[in-house]
Amino acid sequence: MKSEHKATLSFSDGSPSVEFPIYQGTVGPDVIDIRKLYGQTGKFTFDPGFMSTAACESKITYIDGDKGELLYRGYPIEQLAENCDFLETCYLLLNGELPNEAERLDFEHRVTHHTMVHEQMTRFYAGFRRDAHPMAILVGVVGALSAFYHDSTDINNPDHRFVSAIRLIAKMPTLMSMAYKYSCGEPFMYPRNELSYAANVMHMLFATPCEDYKPNPILVKALDRILILHADHEQNASTSTVRLAGSSGANPFACIAAGIATLWGPAHGGANEACLLMLNEIQEHGGIEKIGAYIDKVKDPDSPVRLMGFGHRVYKNYDPRAKLMRETCHEVLNELGLKDDPLFALAMKLEQIALEDDYFVKRKLYPNVDFYSGIVQRAMGIPVDMFTCVFALARTVGWIAQWNEMIGDKDQKIGRPRQLFTGALRRDLVPIAQR
Repeated sequence: MKSEHKATLSFSDGSPSVEFPIYQGTVGPDVIDIRKLYGQTGKFTFDPGFMSTAACESKITYIDGDKGELLYRGYPIEQLAENCDFLETCYLLLNGELPNEAERLDFEHRVTHHTMVHEQMTRFYAGFRRDAHPMAILVGVVGALSAFYHDSTDINNPDHRFVSAIRLIAKMPTLMSMAYKYSCGEPFMYPRNELSYAANVMHMLFATPCEDYKPNPILVKALDRILILHADHEQNASTSTVRLAGSSGANPFACIAAGIATLWGPAHGGANEACLLMLNEIQEHGGIEKIGAYIDKVKDPDSPVRLMGFGHRVYKNYDPRAKLMRETCHEVLNELGLKDDPLFALAMKLEQIALEDDYFVKRKLYPNVDFYSGIVQRAMGIPVDMFTCVFALARTVGWIAQWNEMIGDKDQKIGRPRQLFTGALRRDLVPIAQR
């Protein structure tokens, strides 16, 4: 990074002014380098939620919320979703460029032949209650990978980092599917090397030993698109958690487990699950005929009712992923003959209202990717409590790419946010008899 400009910070308390370098990225806002702020002034910045703080330098993903643009390594998400499959997208995020044919085949072979997990890992699942949330299981078993694959946990060895990346991408569908099978009492299904990545996920989720299972190509394509659209999303809460955990030198499996734990939150990866729960609630209270009353509650500033699956913290325009997911949503509903299903009809009515009602249009509360992906996954037969697991499966490649980039950053230090302390001043302890 080179700085051609300076920012001057002046104080009203008599402290001398100080200058800080300004850096310009390829695109996006300039950043002011305040690393020496405390040393020069004895002061910290205060930025809850890090809304105005760039915590790292990255070349992986860029979001322009005003334009509604999402780029992976410079490529628009629309082009990737329409022309590439998930493993090509994984290669791009990890390596910076799309693969040629030989590179694609080699990468697919490596991932395909790492999908099995150590057989002893199957015993882990028996330690969980049958009604455990699949995300709780996933946090545990992903963290446990380091106990089985400690031959790839030297974070300073590029070969170890590469093998860890392949293992995580390859084994996450297996571990996720096992969590689902355990919860419903069905036998685990082993991966099949002749299937594509997305088809293998569906096989391990829905096949049984009783009969042959042939994944529907329309649904395979839909799942592949879900994975591409969720593969990375810049410095969000879970990605920042992975980077923060990794800054301590933790192994990649532990860091990804930390990311999964963060993703579990309803404000992050649980948003599509919350959207389906909202639709079910509307359906239980009258469905489409009563949707107007629900919308009135949403518009009422004194009402606690929120419209889930609409609007986005970053995108101030239409979420580019939502446009693609909308197409997939309608393809899947048509393929499965579910256009007249009451819940899906309700969802489509809600979509229509949000796109036409001035209240939502003026506030740019457009349907987001979570709204459509939840509908698609339910139509495919994926249980609601597995939605966030599918999200974690998709985001694993983004997490590992961001982690790998962080490890190679010479400016990276262990994360140590500071605070504005408003607690008690120093005081002396009083013996319990005198309190």
